[in-house]
Amino acid sequence: MPSDSTPILIVDDEESIRLTFEMFLTREGYSPIVTAASLDEALLALSHQNFDLIISDIVLGDRNGTDLLREIRDRGITCPVVMITGFPNLNTAAEAVRHGAFDYIPKPVNKENLLRFTRQALKHWELEKEKQRLRQENEQYRLYLETIFSSVRDAIITIDKDMNIVELNDTARKWLQENGAIDANNITNLPGDMGLACFHDARKVLEQQEEVREHQVECLKKDGSIRMISLNAAPLKDGEQQFHGAVIVARDITLAEPDHSIETRSRFHGYVGSSAAMQQVYLLIENVGRVDTSVLITGESGTGKELAAEALHAESPRHDRALIKVDCAAVTETLLESELFGHRKGAFTGADRDRPGKILQADKGTLFLDEIGDISPRMQLRLLRFLQEKTFTPVGGDHFVQVDVRVVAATNADLQGKVRAGLFREDLYYRLKVVEINLPPLRKREGAIPLLANHFLAMFRDKLSKKINHISDQAMQALTNYTWPGNVRELRHIMERACVLSHGPTLSLDLFPQEIQPLTIEPQAPVPQGELPSHTPAPPPFEFEREEDEIETILKRTRGNKTKAARLLGMDRSTLYRKIKRYHLDHLLNLP
Repeated sequence: MPSDSTPILIVDDEESIRLTFEMFLTREGYSPIVTAASLDEALLALSHQNFDLIISDIVLGDRNGTDLLREIRDRGITCPVVMITGFPNLNTAAEAVRHGAFDYIPKPVNKENLLRFTRQALKHWELEKEKQRLRQENEQYRLYLETIFSSVRDAIITIDKDMNIVELNDTARKWLQENGAIDANNITNLPGDMGLACFHDARKVLEQQEEVREHQVECLKKDGSIRMISLNAAPLKDGEQQFHGAVIVARDITLAEPDHSIETRSRFHGYVGSSAAMQQVYLLIENVGRVDTSVLITGESGTGKELAAEALHAESPRHDRALIKVDCAAVTETLLESELFGHRKGAFTGADRDRPGKILQADKGTLFLDEIGDISPRMQLRLLRFLQEKTFTPVGGDHFVQVDVRVVAATNADLQGKVRAGLFREDLYYRLKVVEINLPPLRKREGAIPLLANHFLAMFRDKLSKKINHISDQAMQALTNYTWPGNVRELRHIMERACVLSHGPTLSLDLFPQEIQPLTIEPQAPVPQGELPSHTPAPPPFEFEREEDEIETILKRTRGNKTKAARLLGMDRSTLYRKIKRYHLDHLLNLP
């Protein structure tokens, strides 16, 4: 069966033929069918719509089909064109094909011939579009790999089976030029200790087709200093495990670690924190932001995934266009489809007008899909098609809409686990995860609590017009010791609460919730010397009590909403539900 939309243009100066062809094709399920009685009408139709197939008579009044073929090719239109001729011969066929026709049909044209040529032409067109798509994807992937290959700080050299140098990255080229190897095209021509070490490793790989383990080589530089190189080599194989040569990777381990040439930043696009983990996040966002590719942001709830999307957009060439945000978990499947793709008037009850979706609103900009792990299988398929083709059809619409959108997705779910369980499409997962940015939880951001706490103190002090200047040592210690299952979002809420309750210049420990405050241990009566206690008391279940208290507090705060509570606690809903049963907290669900 034809696809939902297969636009076909019929060009013939005889109305009966146009109507007959239109009837045959429509009954077969092809639509929309557009007809034109002349070359001018055909060109007008081509200027307003894209077609998957053009069927044209070779004689069009005082014009002919080759004129149409020339116009089609001049306009860059690549869909197949089938010519109809009443005088079939070798010269006619050659002339049509020479001007770009897919095929020609001799008159008289019956229904079977028309449908057979239509199916063949459309099948060819689908294969051609798929080939173009794959070629474009391969080119994008090649450019992406070249960008990575060139930007890596390690020196990378690839060679073929004859030890000819196939490719060098920028670092390798720089190092070799420093040693006088300007135009070396074979590994045997590389000078110095590094060249000799590369030669020995390459020979071992080519002879044994096994990896040469990492080892260290001292290389004398032109200035007399020593560069310590960590060197390893491995077989170069393709996807079918065919052996093609070797790849050599050299790392300069004389560089100081960490690299202090990069200034440590405590603030970055709304983030506050100077830990090593966050420095890596800042650097990754800067680098990936400039590359127009899909990004998947992962991390526990409350770690700042929306901030990461905003930072990526701000660092991208699209920063002066729209950043459109969609919370995929906040709406039902039906509403999400309309929210993303838009709808046409009359598409469903209440659709009293056309409404553009978020994807169209994000054209030339960035689309941020939050909680992507919660979308249904049907929405996964629609989103995959959009990512593959950069086109979509609004709900209730007939025509494809093409957009230029960068997609950034985020989730706190284990998408790999969902893929293994068959709950999330693997092809969509890898489409979204061209680059992954994993945000560390607050407990793994060294030194972040004091910075964030004081940041939120200043924010809410100004917002509430209060004269709060400090956090007591005991309160700060309690904040630092807490595990923060809700991460930065939870810290923000708790700081806001403390500022609201405060009536003095300092936030004291009693202004913070019970779960933040340290547990107190009741002192035990001393046992008289020489006596043994009648029983050995079990140690107090601090972890059990603390987790139970955390869950109880969060459930009360969210009025028993399991989804919100699970996000704040950084756990799956199923895990939270099991713990609610274990701790007998069912009475806190769906509070009024």
